[in-house]
Amino acid sequence: MNQILKFFLLLILLTGSKSWAQKKILVAKTTTDNIIIDGKFNELSWKAAPVAGDFVMFQPDNGKPIDSTKRTEVRILYDNEAVYIAAVMNDDQPKKILKEITQRDNVGTADVFGVFINGFNDGQQDFQFFVSASGVQMDRLATEDGAVAPDNFSQDFSWDAIWDSKTVITESGWAVEMKIPYAALRFSKENVQTWGLNFYRSIRRDRQHYTWSPIDSEIRSTRNQNGILEGIENVKTSTRLFFIPYSSYYYEENESGSATKFKAGMDIKYGINDSFTLDAILVPDFGQTRFDNVILNLSPFEQEFAENRPFFTEGTDLFNKGALLYSRRIGGAPRFTPQDLDTANETVTDIPNTVNLLNAVKISGRTKKGLGIGVLNAVTERTYATIENTATGARRRGVVEPLTNYNLLVLDQRFNQNSSVTLVNASTFREGNYRDANVAGLLFDLNTKENAYNLSGDFKYSAINTGQNYEGFKTSVNFEKTSGKYRYTIFGKYISADYDINDLGIGFQTDYHNIYADFSYRILNPTKTFNTFRTDMKSSLELENTTGRIQDNFINVSAEGNSRQNDYYKFLIQLNPLESFDFYQPRSSGRFSYVPRSVTSLFVFSSNYNNTLALDINPSVKMYDESGRIDYGFFISPRYRINDKILLIYGFNYFRSMNDRGYVASDATDIYYAQRDIKTITSELSGKFALNNKMTINLTTRYYWSFSDNHAFFTLEDTGYLSPTAFGSNVDENFNVWNFDLSYAWWFAPASQISILYRNNASDYRNVIERNLTNNLKNLFADNLNNIFSISFRYYIDYNSAKRWF
Repeated sequence: MNQILKFFLLLILLTGSKSWAQKKILVAKTTTDNIIIDGKFNELSWKAAPVAGDFVMFQPDNGKPIDSTKRTEVRILYDNEAVYIAAVMNDDQPKKILKEITQRDNVGTADVFGVFINGFNDGQQDFQFFVSASGVQMDRLATEDGAVAPDNFSQDFSWDAIWDSKTVITESGWAVEMKIPYAALRFSKENVQTWGLNFYRSIRRDRQHYTWSPIDSEIRSTRNQNGILEGIENVKTSTRLFFIPYSSYYYEENESGSATKFKAGMDIKYGINDSFTLDAILVPDFGQTRFDNVILNLSPFEQEFAENRPFFTEGTDLFNKGALLYSRRIGGAPRFTPQDLDTANETVTDIPNTVNLLNAVKISGRTKKGLGIGVLNAVTERTYATIENTATGARRRGVVEPLTNYNLLVLDQRFNQNSSVTLVNASTFREGNYRDANVAGLLFDLNTKENAYNLSGDFKYSAINTGQNYEGFKTSVNFEKTSGKYRYTIFGKYISADYDINDLGIGFQTDYHNIYADFSYRILNPTKTFNTFRTDMKSSLELENTTGRIQDNFINVSAEGNSRQNDYYKFLIQLNPLESFDFYQPRSSGRFSYVPRSVTSLFVFSSNYNNTLALDINPSVKMYDESGRIDYGFFISPRYRINDKILLIYGFNYFRSMNDRGYVASDATDIYYAQRDIKTITSELSGKFALNNKMTINLTTRYYWSFSDNHAFFTLEDTGYLSPTAFGSNVDENFNVWNFDLSYAWWFAPASQISILYRNNASDYRNVIERNLTNNLKNLFADNLNNIFSISFRYYIDYNSAKRWF
């Protein structure tokens, strides 16, 4: 009898376990109706389509069924052109539905519905489509773990598809109807399709996130927890060929005069097959991209800028593997001095700010078996500056950037739904006797079947040809527990002295090895105090390879979380308990300078953005084990949402460094440091006025002022310590920057846009410190203001639609 009882108990356990793991299934129904995307679901086909319901909370109370007053029901239809989604989201307080109008791919303060589709049902990559209650579209490619909500930007929001949607606010909630053409998806050629599927709903006022197929938040990987879509059969996809011609007009005026310019070109997108897409840009135009936040850069490294050019931001998930691509290298500032320059008698003037991009092509996609392939090729033109003879005044041209070809190849094989091995190769070829470069990398990212543990790492090798060739390598390994309340990481890496990725990538530090560890605890369900809470303890030690000296070290403890009122708090304290040495500040190979011990603390507060008035605050302080040396600053940013159409955000950042010590100059024998006071003020204002969900007016302004006041000088000794010295030159620095952008954008048709931009900008750099703000502004606007007015028109043409025109 006991054996029989044990048998039945075991059977119940196994059956229950299988039921819990059983994925939800929804069957799509074919339709011959002409589905009108109006959010009303009047077509008869909708009534016969099966319903997906019983949504479950993902965050904050993971696993809790949705309340009956928020019942959500979704149906799917399909034909030979597209899949259609109808979603009804009940809400017992429809007047409280948040529906801020934003630009595309910006959630704002609004309820959201989304659908996640994986055409190969392999857990590797989701195509995710979101619509806010105000009708704003968002879409992204999801290949990273952990992100479900559309306000989590760890996924690739740069990807933009062409699809249609309509939302309607009703007396019982709100509804959305979507049409997603097959051209926006990737799936096999099989007659009978089986897709991975999930639906998402957020209730913004409560900060609650729900999914149709339950997602266990203890498991970092979310894509392989999707449900199943069945029923799509015998669909024939149309040719994926799109043309986006553009034309732009520019008028520029400054103290040198005025000029006009007209540009025209085209982007082409072609679906090579069901898996791969070719993107080509012919005669590019980046004149309306966002301005760079230029700073007074006192560090030994170049300033790294964000990429704002659409071609290099759209669909770049594969190309970011291995971090070997810094796309601002392509068409950035010239990097070379003319090879025939007579340095004794000639100087270089009129150096262009950027190098023209002639053309660029990228091919990317992923096969049914999980092989992702990405190919990027770009060519920049030969660029000249003026060379002037200081004695005779004679002028001639000299090459400051040769004709250059940039290439990136990525092969990313995913397997077991949650693991991958990746091969990356980045190469740069320049005409003539300029440097060429090649960097290759092998990466692995392995997860256990239950997604409880992760082992990842890489090996990268660089080879530079400058006439005197040199080679280097970098390797790392990371072991991590990735599930549960308690998680940890152990990480180590080694970088050789001659490892160099800076022809197509960006990397600042080499010739060191490092070991890092962290331990964290988080809650998975709300408590009486917190909706979310997490605490971390991290430790790192970094040693320079050649000397064995400590290059960096820290121990920090942090705690962060969202209160039940959805205000965010974070506190961090960091100790740098050991003396270390900076091998980069001296700007000379083999030299280094002493860095004292220090302690840093910071606090972050961000009030709930659901409120009409919200506030971000971030004070911080860093104290050094050196007399009178301290860094402190604070950031404050109020944001005021006047209504669903108008939003204003102001940010003020103040930073002060007292008795900082850093490099100021060098000569044939000595390296000079200064003890200096640094002050930086940044003031930014941004505003949005949305006329509707396809038309917005945007304002962005930034004023930046920073100075470095040197009041004692030192010579750097070979030991890394400083000794007082006399220094006659004035190396104080005072820098001001102003940017103003006022733009109007109208998405008058899918992927088609008219944009009008007025921009003015100015900068002023001098070696005399001006402590009066009014005088700084006078100097800034006296002769430096540059005004630009531009109009750009882009129109999206689908080859299949164009065929019908003729």
